[in-house]
Parts: sequence; C-alpha cells; structure tokens
Amino acid sequence: MSKKVAIVTDSTGYIPEDLVKKHNLRVLPLEVIWGEETFKDGVDISPTEFYTRLETAKIMPSTSQVTIPYMQDAFEQLVAEDYDVLGVFISEKLSGTINSAVQGRAAMKSGQNRIHIFDSRQTAMPLGFQALAVARAAQDGASIDDCLALAEKARNNTGLYFAVDTLEFLHRGGRIGGAKRFMGTMMKVKPILSVQEGLVASMESVRTKKKAHLRVLEIIKEEIGDRTPIRLATLNANAPEEASALLELAKKELDITEMIHSEVSPVIGTHVGPGTVGLAYMAGL
Repeated sequence: MSKKVAIVTDSTGYIPEDLVKKHNLRVLPLEVIWGEETFKDGVDISPTEFYTRLETAKIMPSTSQVTIPYMQDAFEQLVAEDYDVLGVFISEKLSGTINSAVQGRAAMKSGQNRIHIFDSRQTAMPLGFQALAVARAAQDGASIDDCLALAEKARNNTGLYFAVDTLEFLHRGGRIGGAKRFMGTMMKVKPILSVQEGLVASMESVRTKKKAHLRVLEIIKEEIGDRTPIRLATLNANAPEEASALLELAKKELDITEMIHSEVSPVIGTHVGPGTVGLAYMAGL
C-alpha cells in the first residue's frame, strides 16, 4: 500500500491561494524584516501593502528564510497525520530556506526518514509550477518516489525571465554583481534577468520597458520550443496591467494549457523592486 504524500513549499513561489487550497499544498512563509518589524511573507503583509510602503520607505527591508521551528512543526504535523513529505523549496543559492528544512528535519524526534527535501533551483512561479506538478500527482495517489522523480523532471522543464525597472534592489540585496548595475543606470536600459542554475543571472539589456517585455516573451518561446503542454504564469511586482497585457500577447502566440496570474511575493519584491514584470513557464508536463 503506497503511503500518502504531502507537498510543502515556501512563500516565494507565490502560488495563487485558490490553487494552494485545491491541491492541498502547505506553504511556509519566509520573512520580511523592516526596521524593528518582522512580517511573514504573504501572511502579515500582502504584495500591495508591501509595494505601497516601499515607495515612501526611509529604511529598506531585508529578508530571511523560513525559520527552523516553522519547518520542524510543519514536518512533525504531517508525519503525525501519516504522510510522507516532499518539501520543494526556493533555490539554495538564493536563500537559507533549504538549510532551515534540513535542520528542521534533524530536530524531529522521529520520522525524519519520511521527509524529503528538494531544491527547485528556482523561485517565483517556476518553483510554484514544480510544487503544483508534484501536488497534483500526490492527489492522484503517486508515491514519494514517483513524486521525487516528477520533481526532477519538472525542474528540468521550468524557467523564468523577467524585466526589472532598476537593478538597484538586486544589487543592494547582494543578489547580482555590481558592474551590471552601473551599466544599467548609465545607459538607462531595462535589464532582462533569469534564474539559471539557481542564481539570478543578467541575460541582456533592452532600451525600453515595452521592448523588454516583448523580448521576455520571445525568449520564453525559444526556450519552450515544441514542448507541450505549456503552462505559463505572469508575475508582477506592482505592475498588474503590464503583466496582464504580456500574458494576453502570449495567449495569442502560444497554445497555453494553464495560465496563472501571480504576484511577486514581498520577499522576492525586496530584491527585484517594484515594476518588475516576467513570465514563468513549465513545458512538456
């Protein structure tokens, strides 16, 4: 008899709430630290509240991984309910969240062998798509081994490209090198970034925001190639109209099986800054 599997992920995937409920996902929040205050990502502070506050903030926020006790509690609860657990988390190179998961598992009194931790090597909706793929399989009765194999397949078939208004935030958070920021501000170009091998990488620079968004779609189409089905998510940091327009355009040019409107979580927003628009895909499964 195969045991039932529970999927745990983190808040940076920012999977829309209806899908989290429908597919029985457990989402653990990273934290936004703002001066003396600490907010749980997407729990105590919504993206809208976050970006509104960011506009006039004198002190800039920083971020922190999911805490170890939070991980431990979630794992222990699920094991107590007789689940095997697969944790699909933000890239280890971008956050200490996987380290928290490993330590949370080690702190358990029993049942550690039922906790499996997977590095998505991504964040935002590529992480979301990976978590959703395994959650759907788990609901259909897939075993933990099946889910792990599927997670790997999903990871190899997801990607993310996004255009930022400024490299200021990524530079300040130490998530991207300094020289690129200098070039971007000098030439007033819009950088296109991606998450490659678990790290934020600068791909190219485009003159205007509109051209940058169109280029994001072009790159996504090249990456997807002839893989089907195509699942596409737009992501935006306080730029919903621009993101929707980009998704509408994508809909005309691609045969999309699943379309998701996703916001950029406050934790990721701290690093990319407002005005960021991107597309995430999972293709071939």
